[in-house]
Amino acid sequence: MSHTKRIFGTDGVRGRANVEPVTAETALKLGRAAAHVFKNLHGQARNRVRYRIVIGKDTRLSGYMLENALSSGVLSMGVDVVFIGPLPTPGVAYVTRSLRADAGIVITASHNPYDDNGIKFFRPDGYKLDDQIEKQIEDLVFSGEIENIRPTAGEIGKAYRIEDAIGRYVEHAKASFPRGMTLEGMRIVVDCGHGASYKTTPAVLQELGAELIVFGTQPNGTNINHECGSMHPQNLCQKVREYRADIGIAHDGDADRVLLCDENGQIIDGDDIMAITGLQMLADGTLNKKTLVATVMSNAGLDSAFTKAGGTVLRTPVGDKHVIDMMLGGGYNLGGEQSGHLIFRDHSTTGDGLVAALQILSAMKTSGKPLSRLARCWTRYPQLVANVKVRVKTPFEELDQVMDLVKQAEAEVVPLGGRVLLRYSGTEPKARLLLEGPEQAVLEKWSAIICESIRRQAGDVS
Repeated sequence: MSHTKRIFGTDGVRGRANVEPVTAETALKLGRAAAHVFKNLHGQARNRVRYRIVIGKDTRLSGYMLENALSSGVLSMGVDVVFIGPLPTPGVAYVTRSLRADAGIVITASHNPYDDNGIKFFRPDGYKLDDQIEKQIEDLVFSGEIENIRPTAGEIGKAYRIEDAIGRYVEHAKASFPRGMTLEGMRIVVDCGHGASYKTTPAVLQELGAELIVFGTQPNGTNINHECGSMHPQNLCQKVREYRADIGIAHDGDADRVLLCDENGQIIDGDDIMAITGLQMLADGTLNKKTLVATVMSNAGLDSAFTKAGGTVLRTPVGDKHVIDMMLGGGYNLGGEQSGHLIFRDHSTTGDGLVAALQILSAMKTSGKPLSRLARCWTRYPQLVANVKVRVKTPFEELDQVMDLVKQAEAEVVPLGGRVLLRYSGTEPKARLLLEGPEQAVLEKWSAIICESIRRQAGDVS
């Protein structure tokens, strides 16, 4: 059964750094609770010696504070800590599996500004936590049940750092690219967003032979995602045109997502990537059960393209965790989000921006076609997405006339094959409105009306 979450959101714990729940005090409690839960999931440590938890992070200033607090909590429960430093979220998941650790923790707020931070947990197999495990951790944090469990003397955990985490992940990512194929002759612009990929993505592409023009690789603790990376892809597109590159690659702060830019400077988003790779996998017979898993935010054109090709698109609520859960439950091997979270389960257990980019580069090399040509494999329906910053996430039903306006919009666009989706972001104080349909003017009209109603009643004017 579902439960009311008190710390965990749609993707771990997230908020403004040094403000509850993203404080050193709560991080310490989370470390203690997580260590206790993972220590008791199995009869013995996975490495058969001592229980240990991997801790990685992105490049935010507050990462130092949270890293030390989390590790103190873990160590106090008699579990060892393995520090691996700044590494993409999928890299932390992989290293957790590679080291046969009992859990993994990554300190990141993904695409959020630097003054936010967050904490994500991974199971020993590199997948995100089940709701029931999150509930166990939350219950321990709030109940104080483990306050009297305090190992002493030689039973206290110890911490150490490994230096080859980056190398391990680099080799893992390269293994997702066809053996014997290189990127020689390709000019690639890369924007790492001053985030966790600032070493790994350039290293992989360079080792595969690409000519690189690299930006966003000078993190200082406060410039992550700031006017760069996948949150500001216009910069990438400008550089691609300027350097006449074959492709541009942009990551968010923890590099679990990617946005691309074709040779003409046009954005290639997660829906494009799923269409290009999914339809090719469908044709090759490698798409499990001929099915792609996407969220409700993905464009309806995907359904049309896959249906025509003999495949199916399944939909989940927003959040790559929901996508992965459906993939695991149904045995599917490709899923993702329009925002650029792509999960290629043949290669990774979580969204991996670098692995996703390598699949597109492989398609370009194999076909000999530019990215703009590959992206013509499907037709995108007109879609409009708007965000309204809010003071508080008041249920839409409690806002005067908002749901009535949504029903009026649906009455106009649904009969034409469109849809209306209104929800609150799980990671930011924003209301998100998606409208999809064949007539752009109709979408713009209802977007303006509904957003203005929300803004007037719940908008953040600061």
